[in-house]
Amino acid sequence: MTQKYLSENDTSEYTGLSAKTLQRYRAHGTGPRFIKTLGRVLYDKADLDAWLEGLKRLSTSEPEV
Repeated sequence: MTQKYLSENDTSEYTGLSAKTLQRYRAHGTGPRFIKTLGRVLYDKADLDAWLEGLKRLSTSEPEV
């Protein structure tokens, strides 16, 4: 994917998260940053990469963010 902004469906494919999970994360403010414009939700690939990077752990005993 060479585009900078991804739709919810493209983001789902990119992250492996379902659209429902992304919707829940948006509602709770626990997911990646997003843009909402004209009824469309878009995600910046750089924000997705940063968010995913922050989820990395070395062991199961590390606390979740």
